[in-house]
Amino acid sequence: MDEPSMTSSPAAAPGPPTPPIPLAELLAREELGLRRIAGPADADLLWVHTSEMADPYPYLLGGELLLSAGVLLTDPDHYVGRLVEAGAAALGFGVRPVHETVPRALIEACDRYGLPLLEVPPETPFTTIARAVWRLMAEARHRELRRVTRAQQALATAAARPDPVPAVLHQLATQLGGRAVLLTARGQEVHAAGRRPDPEAAGALSRLARVVARERPGSPSSATDTHGGTHLSAYALGGGEGLVLALATRQRESGDHTVAGIAVVLLSLLAAPHQGADAAGRSAALVRMLLGASPAEVAPLLGPTGPWTVIHARRTDGAPADTLTAGALGASLGTALVDAERGAGEAVRVLLGPGPEADRIAARPTPRPGWTLGASAPTAVTALAAADAVAARALAHARATRAPLTVDAPTGGLAALVPPEQAAAHARALLAPLTAPLADTLRCWLSLHGSWDRTAVALGVHRNTVRQRIGRCGELLAVDLDDMDVRTELWFALRQT
Repeated sequence: MDEPSMTSSPAAAPGPPTPPIPLAELLAREELGLRRIAGPADADLLWVHTSEMADPYPYLLGGELLLSAGVLLTDPDHYVGRLVEAGAAALGFGVRPVHETVPRALIEACDRYGLPLLEVPPETPFTTIARAVWRLMAEARHRELRRVTRAQQALATAAARPDPVPAVLHQLATQLGGRAVLLTARGQEVHAAGRRPDPEAAGALSRLARVVARERPGSPSSATDTHGGTHLSAYALGGGEGLVLALATRQRESGDHTVAGIAVVLLSLLAAPHQGADAAGRSAALVRMLLGASPAEVAPLLGPTGPWTVIHARRTDGAPADTLTAGALGASLGTALVDAERGAGEAVRVLLGPGPEADRIAARPTPRPGWTLGASAPTAVTALAAADAVAARALAHARATRAPLTVDAPTGGLAALVPPEQAAAHARALLAPLTAPLADTLRCWLSLHGSWDRTAVALGVHRNTVRQRIGRCGELLAVDLDDMDVRTELWFALRQT
């Protein structure tokens, strides 16, 4: 069966994407005994995939280190050509028991197509290589998260200085190792920090800034380009002033976009025109949260009106949502609090403040053409993290049932008669044997009336995986999941977590 031995999606977790792993780092692991015998020395690995198919092209996403023992290898030239066409980063070929040595024709094909070819010794299992790549990815992810966290703290501290805009730009240029410029829509420099690029690159940066300057409808919110060896990027600031943050760096790392996004938020707040009392309070709350304050501390700044609704949304046609499309959704819901910069394949998140639209969402679902929505019940600002998870589950339910909108209803009926503390304690005791993935699978399966296929769609896994997990839940809980009384009690417990 053709399936990945390890997958690490750059968009699998919140925060900056996992940086690619240089092939040289994997080859440096002497315990693996890997040897590059063909193709270039430089490659970036995003995944590991094991396949013995004659043509694994349909199962490749690009950036893989493909591992194979060549069981069905008959035409090396066609095989390597298809791998390169699919975007594979490198090929690891295991010698013995199928082939005593790496076929010469395969070596020549990899040299011809420019695909790195690694010889895997018999004593090195493919799973060992996959674990090594996973460890390297985890280490790179940890380094990147620490870097972004330090940058966020430094930028937030700079925003609290008496001269916040120049201070933020200076700190941003320091963190990214380049030039940070605040420009008007006409390209006039307002503030700048960092080493100035050469005149041609500076001119290209000004032209890129005019692309995102919000002087006309339909302008993108961000744009990137490369001039020589200089990476250029521009971000439109909020506030209606037409200001643009432009960056020029010698290299572009995976966390740079996240760091720049933090700076965009802070500079948008700092450069915004005069706001009303309500808007000023919310901006102050956002700045304080960026500085590390807890939601409970900033709740008074958001006003006493509460509550808040969290919405997760995906395009119905499966297409990724760009910032402008996501912004239009937010506008239709009556809010500017939209998070669309989460990576490919992830939901757009919308935070809906108190108001009539939130009441309508909670009381009567209103489909949004072209979108599938999952909404939390209205909640206090201090419980937004839990509401975010609830909205994600509601969206998964909506997609599985092909409903345009699913709203998580607050606990009511007979369940509301049980004191929350007692209900939560009972749920913890009953569900204690289950891990979080098992509990999430059981919750989804019960919400979809035991449908294997719909649960698989909602969770993004194979239906056999759902069957295995549900079977494991029954074993750990020592219950018959076909019994309606058992299902009812478990559903009650899962609703408390």
